Amino acid sequence: MDELPNAAAEIVASVAPTASARVRLRPVDGRGVVIRDGLLAERQRVNREVTLLRGAEELERAGTLDNLRIAAGQASGDRRGMVFSDSDVYKWLEAAAWELEREPSPELEARARETVDLVAAAQEPDGYLNSWCQVVDPAWRWTNLEMGHELYCAGHLIQAGVAFERATGDASLLAVARRFADLIDDVFRTGPEKGTDGHPEIEVALVELFRQTGEHRYLDLAGTLTARRGHGLFAEGRFDLAYYQDVEPVREAHSIVGHAVRALYLAAGVTDIYAETGDRALLESMLHQWEDMTSAKLYLTGGVGSRHYGEAIGDPYELPPDRAYCETCASIASIMWNWRMLLVTGGSRFADLLERTLYNGFLSGLSLDGESFFYSNPLQSRNGERRHHWNPVACCPPNIMRLLASLHHYLATVSEAGVQVHQYASSTIRTVVPAAGPVELAVETGYPWSGTVTVDVVSSVDAEWTLSLRIPAWARAATVDGEPVASGDYAALTRRWRAGDRVVLEIDVSPRLTAPNPRIDAVRGCVALERGPIVYCVEQHDLRPGTDLAGVAVDPGADPVENGPVDELGGLPGVALAGVARDLEGWRDSEYRDVRGLPPTASARATQLKAVPYFAWANRQEGGMRVWLPAVV
Repeated sequence: MDELPNAAAEIVASVAPTASARVRLRPVDGRGVVIRDGLLAERQRVNREVTLLRGAEELERAGTLDNLRIAAGQASGDRRGMVFSDSDVYKWLEAAAWELEREPSPELEARARETVDLVAAAQEPDGYLNSWCQVVDPAWRWTNLEMGHELYCAGHLIQAGVAFERATGDASLLAVARRFADLIDDVFRTGPEKGTDGHPEIEVALVELFRQTGEHRYLDLAGTLTARRGHGLFAEGRFDLAYYQDVEPVREAHSIVGHAVRALYLAAGVTDIYAETGDRALLESMLHQWEDMTSAKLYLTGGVGSRHYGEAIGDPYELPPDRAYCETCASIASIMWNWRMLLVTGGSRFADLLERTLYNGFLSGLSLDGESFFYSNPLQSRNGERRHHWNPVACCPPNIMRLLASLHHYLATVSEAGVQVHQYASSTIRTVVPAAGPVELAVETGYPWSGTVTVDVVSSVDAEWTLSLRIPAWARAATVDGEPVASGDYAALTRRWRAGDRVVLEIDVSPRLTAPNPRIDAVRGCVALERGPIVYCVEQHDLRPGTDLAGVAVDPGADPVENGPVDELGGLPGVALAGVARDLEGWRDSEYRDVRGLPPTASARATQLKAVPYFAWANRQEGGMRVWLPAVV
């Protein structure tokens, strides 16, 4: 087996802490992880063969690439699109870089390198790069930090540059990003500008730029920009201070508030700053904010954001299913944050939430054929939703692409003691355990549909190390080699491993009904269906003719059962629920009625409800959908 870089050396990964970082776990080098089969492999395949190439076409059609051509002097005309649309190009480039790391593609590489050349050509001599300012109004530079997204776009450029060098060895885009970052540092840290961007994102990018280059100024800049929040910088802004995470200093903040994507990108960046500086107040803030989110502000799907106004996180327990915003970008940002919290703490709860968000709030954002997208992801729709093929606000599609292309980075970690497997997929994991040496594992599983996970040791040095397997908190039962293990933690197996050793993990993924916290007014008296890590929903499409989704209820005393594959959804497993269907005809002309005139519950006819994975809804004909269903009383 070829030896890979050790944990203290440079690795190929979207997050690569330095050797001195305060992390308990370290990412496995992306070159050593391959997702070979199963649901996640299929999503990566569709992303590669369909979504990424379609994304390039849409960036062309929308004028997003033309904006850069105009800025570079290669074309003329009016700028098109949103003020932040340059970032869509940068996210697509990051996705392309990680995809090229996974597997060569001459077509994708040619498009990517052409786009890198265009970005470089558009950069001004002093390093500035923003097509809105360069094409629409050169005097606009740094004058609208509240909503201008200049540093936000720069952050995505930096992440793309880092990804390109790590994945392909080509540093040309990183050179562009560094010139811009140097200018920003001169202006915002050591220069006259004392503000920060209204939309956090550059913070997480600057830490990764520090990690890639060793230039401490970028880490210092990330800390400076973060420390400026919470002092009323945006007191005269369009929204309240919470929208910009500007209510209180980050070190003192115990609640996660405001625009969901902004809050979660900031949290990811703050966690990275803690990892590289050891500022304990930052970690304490992140732990408090994570608890605040997961205890009262998180949807069952892992989605975040309950208000359309301000795309915002609501009050505690304000989680209406039909008005859920749950932007796809917020799910991606949550995955980014939870991965970083996992690295710095080693806690399985962060891997659990990453899994919940990945399979539900995130995957729902992309159609099964990879051609269309959801911006928001409600948990109830009365008349159905139509996925869009692109959008004037196109932040989500290329964000989806970059996460799918780098998904293998999130499966496993390594520490001094051994290897930790956090997400289960048929995969190959090759790494170096510092205290032992090179290790190769082969994981075989039908997860998430099957709970059987087999881990074979393909090769290992003759030394003792620990293999840790995550046991999800939702698991009703689990065994390792036939022995029961507790859920909500890791099963740690320490031994002198040899080639040919095998471990079999069994997780109960049978369907189960879930009740909400009664404080969540919008779904009190309802239940939801889960199967393993997958949240299910009922669509109008699957009901018997004449049955209205608004009139069905679930019998909470009857166990849900497997219902075979759903052919229309590529054979995804369905689940059957026992329930009743009420006749709503008598309500046609009335919103409210005297309770004494209501028909008894017993008059509702028994019916079987067919549920499908939530992430696959709206892939057939339009129609209503519900995750939370009333329980028969």
